[in-house]
Amino acid sequence: MSGHDVTSARLVVLEDGEAVARKMAQWLLDQALAKKDGPFVVALSGGSTPKRLFKIMAEPAYAAQFPWRRTQIFFGDDRHVPFTHEDSNFRMTSEILIDQVDLPPENVHPIPADGTPEHDAALYQAALVDVYGSHHLIPGRPLFDVVMLGMGPDGHTASLFPRQPILQEREKWVAACTPDNAPHDRVSLTYTAIHSSRAVVFLIEGAGKAEMLARVRAGDASLPSSHITSEGEVVFLTDKAAAGDLANG
Repeated sequence: MSGHDVTSARLVVLEDGEAVARKMAQWLLDQALAKKDGPFVVALSGGSTPKRLFKIMAEPAYAAQFPWRRTQIFFGDDRHVPFTHEDSNFRMTSEILIDQVDLPPENVHPIPADGTPEHDAALYQAALVDVYGSHHLIPGRPLFDVVMLGMGPDGHTASLFPRQPILQEREKWVAACTPDNAPHDRVSLTYTAIHSSRAVVFLIEGAGKAEMLARVRAGDASLPSSHITSEGEVVFLTDKAAAGDLANG
């Protein structure tokens, strides 16, 4: 695939998780304001660093600058649970960010959770097609402006878990996944959809991620995160603890 991958990605090392969140908030604002043609389409992720980021984005001084009305919000993945469930990424994002800012409801696209995971994955792909305007991804016309990702202790990202069939999916943009080491069925963007992006940004913090990040940067093919690519750029935004020895290299 063309585009940047994890081994050639830019590594930005910041002091701590708060600094990572603030850097991402400013960069996201800059990208949104720079996008003049069509909607600004972003795929959000769950987790502790995004939670900090969303709180910053909901601050009145920040929210007043962001072009919410031409922003389309999607999710990189979610647990296949009701929107009211405590483990729902959509619930967390809604409470901290979406309900606090001037986002038109029709611009927010939660992953459905009413049917089977496979059925809801197909519905979500249809929602992406509606915004993108084509059933086929066109090189040079990315589906997403920004895909935000985290990374789990087993090297998974979004809900691309080790040993799961979703890792071999190349046709669908969205697919179901049943991890063997984490609760709940999941619905997730596939590698194919994530690749169709202007930028993929990993938000990573904590010393517990240092070894896994080093292995991903080295291209360890056994880890799902190692196979992430983008038509544009891949960036790791990390704190010093997660960067470990990479910060010196």
